[in-house]
Parts: sequence; structure tokens; C-alpha cells
Amino acid sequence: MFIFARKLSTNSANMKQIIGIVFLLFPTISSIAQPESEPGQLRYQTEMFASAASGTYTPFWLVSNRYGMAPLSAGNGYLSTGMMYERSWGKGFRWDAGIDLAVAAPRYRNVFVRQLYAELGYRSFLFTVGSKEQANSLWDKNLSSGDMVLSANARPIPEAKISMPSYAFVPGTGEWLAVKGDFGVGRSFDSRYLASFANGKQVYIEHVLWHHKAIFFRMEAPDNRFPVSLELGVQHGVQWGGVSTNPSLGKQPQSTVDFLRIVAGMSGGSNASESDQINVLGNQYGSYDIRLTYKREGWALRAYHQRYFEDKSGTIFGNGKDGLWGVQLDLAGVPWLQKMLVECIDTRNQTGPFHFIAFDHDKYPGVGGGADNYYNNGEYTTGLSYFNRSIGTPLLPSPEYNTDGSIGFKNNRVYAWHFGLSGQFSPRITYRVLFSTMDSWGTPYRPFPDNKRGTSGLLEMSYRPVRLPGWIFTGSIASDTGTFTGKSLGFALCVSKRGILPTRPK
Repeated sequence: MFIFARKLSTNSANMKQIIGIVFLLFPTISSIAQPESEPGQLRYQTEMFASAASGTYTPFWLVSNRYGMAPLSAGNGYLSTGMMYERSWGKGFRWDAGIDLAVAAPRYRNVFVRQLYAELGYRSFLFTVGSKEQANSLWDKNLSSGDMVLSANARPIPEAKISMPSYAFVPGTGEWLAVKGDFGVGRSFDSRYLASFANGKQVYIEHVLWHHKAIFFRMEAPDNRFPVSLELGVQHGVQWGGVSTNPSLGKQPQSTVDFLRIVAGMSGGSNASESDQINVLGNQYGSYDIRLTYKREGWALRAYHQRYFEDKSGTIFGNGKDGLWGVQLDLAGVPWLQKMLVECIDTRNQTGPFHFIAFDHDKYPGVGGGADNYYNNGEYTTGLSYFNRSIGTPLLPSPEYNTDGSIGFKNNRVYAWHFGLSGQFSPRITYRVLFSTMDSWGTPYRPFPDNKRGTSGLLEMSYRPVRLPGWIFTGSIASDTGTFTGKSLGFALCVSKRGILPTRPK
């Protein structure tokens, strides 16, 4: 089940753990990996992943944007098994629930819950409670480097959320205008992991509360009467509440009034820190998203931009051209090259090198509040991470890469180019190619003496056998060069099975 190359080095203890997990749990896969039966409402999925690499870390694109499943250390593997139940009844109501358990090594805790959720839907609306892997971004989930506000890079944060996950037409607009969005509140459950990682060397906030809301509008002609469509959106996220490991700081504001403050993007009350009283309560961030699409028969061209911000200066475009810029070409009539995209990610400006709030605008024109220090915060020192993985773009390397037990992002002034290709050589064989070039200058407060740079690439091929319905075999080769994340060459094999279990006849 494992792919090795000559001279690949792996940790022997880790490999023993992985081998033990695979041989112990492989009978579980075999027992449910039966040919799909007649349609039902109870679905199952099983996934087994194993990799080996020559460097300290697993190559970047074998780890990133996989919902935090693949361990970072070289020589790793995981197995997950889950079941989901769906049911609908009259007048637009539906509900579903799911559980997905996983075993991984090497990892802080080898056994954990990958997904656990319940949902109740009515027409376009959906209420979700729990932890569920979702992709709500406008950008391509398989080829893009990732959403800067909320990507697929980290494990999903458990939350309660009401959403419109798919576009719904706005009444009275003749189906020209559609809307979707979400409003959720979550909580981190990584405090024990952080205590182990930081080893008492850092002050951070435990049991962090999260808030995310977004709204997207799409303007598109019905029946494709006009080839151009436009999507516009705003995302807003907040870290708030929780309890500091510094007893003198203690519990952070998290009353109902404080919740209303963070939802509205307001400053903190008298119970908040001095910084939060001057600025806004909690660690707030967000983005303006735009995508323009031109469609013709057999192909489509998309141009998009995500303007990231962390304070008022960013919301009024004081941070230059910082954000994600991309172009994607879809070729429905060319099976071997169905999609290709190129993206540029720039986070170097951050509204200038200095941070100052109170100044004389008449005497000193310009926008105050520079050195935005993306993904970091003075109180919420873990930054925008969950289990030390960035919840935004992985191209701002996660705190998990920190080798000294420190938390937070050491590497947030980045300039990167990212390329992606995908297609199929036959209905049973598909491929994906990712390649990124990255340069980094540290943070506004701790710049690197010499900038770090590197490249990361991935070639992935998947095979769906005709005689094994529901099975997918995926092989990958990936490599990193330079000093950005270190040098590494790695291989991986992923075997997955999805199907439907029969339900009792009525």
C-alpha cells in the first residue's frame, strides 16, 4: 500500500504506526466495500491515505487543502470511515446527518472525529450543527490555492450555522439576480493540542469562539441569453471570547452584548482590552470577492479577485493590491485539458510598514493603521489557525511549520504565483497538476534578513475501475524546493470507496 523511492528517509516509529493502522483497519474497508446497491438514503465513504517523503516534512501540496487530514511529518498515513443519512419529505423539508471517524499517524492524537454533524433544510435554507467539510468559496476547490478567509486547509471548526449554500433567485428580478450566504458561530477544541505544542512557552487563548458570515450575489441572464455574469461577495470573520492562559488576562468578553459587537464589527466595551476598545472587539478580518465569467458554447473564461483586509485601512483599500488575483479557463470540449488557472497572491503591502492609529490627517495625509500583520493578533496569538493549520490560504505557511514551539504566523508577507491544470485521459482516468512559486519576507514586525523562496509541485492521477464501482485509486508525486518550506520529494497513494447501503423496503 505504500510507495517508496530510493533514498527516501522516514521515521521508523511513525512507519510502524502507519503499517499497524492500515493492517488493523483494512478488514473494515473490505467489509463495506461492496458493489453499490439500489438507490437508498444511507451513504458510506472510506478513505485510506499513505505517503513517504525525503525531507522533514511531507511536500506542501500533499498536505495543504485537505481539511487538515494529512499529517505534516514525513512518512504518514490515515484511514477514515464515515456514514451519512439523508431524508426528505413534503413541502421542501429535508434533513441529514453524518459521522466520520479517522485514525492517523504521526499525530497528536491518533484517533479523532473527522466529521460529526446534523442538518435541517427547508427549500434554499439549511441549518447545520457540528463539524462538516464544506467548500463555500467562489474559487475552484480542486485547482485554486485556496480562499484567504476560509479554505479547505484546516479541519472544519464545529459550529452552528444557518446558510443558503446554493444560489437562490431573488423574487421580482426575473431570475437575473441570485443570492447565497451563511451566518455561523463556532468554537475551537484544540486547547490540549496547543498546550502540547507550545510546551508552556507561549500565552494564548483557549476555547476560542469564531464567527463567520458571508453574502454573495450573482447577476446572470436567464437561459444564457447574455454570455457575461458577475458575482460579488463580502466575507467577515472574527475570533473572540475564550480564556487566556495568562491568569491576569483571564476570560475574554463573550456576553450577548459582546456577540452583537463582533457581528457588527464594533469596538469592545469597558470589559475589553485597551486595544479592543480602541480598534474592534476580537480579531476581525474579511474580504471583498468578485468573479467575472464569460461563457460560450464549450468554454468559459473566469477572472476573479479576493481583496483581503484585517482592519479599517484594508476595508477602504489602503493595503494596495494585496489579495488573490486569478484567471481560469474551462474547456468542456477538450477532455484532456478541462480546466487551467493561474493565480497571483500578494500580501506584502499590509497598509505600509508602520502601525499608528491617532495622527493628524491634515498634517500627514494618508491612511493610518499599517503593519496589518495578516493572520496574527496581539490577544489571539494562535492567529487564524485551527490545530495549527491556517484556516485561510496555505500559502501563508501554518504555525505547524514553526520548529521552536512558537505559535502564530512567522511568514505572512508573501508574493506567490500558482498554476493548476486538470483533465481526463479517459472516463476512468483523471489527473491534476499544481505548481506554485513562493517568496516570503517574514512579518512586518519580524522581517527575514534574507527572503525565503521556493517552489512546490504536485502531479496526481486517479483511476476508477469499471469492475469496482465506487472505488477510486489515486497516486501522487510531489516536491518542494528552496527555503520556503524546505526541500522534500514525496509519493502518496490514496484509496477511497463510496457507495449507498440498501435501506429496508417500505
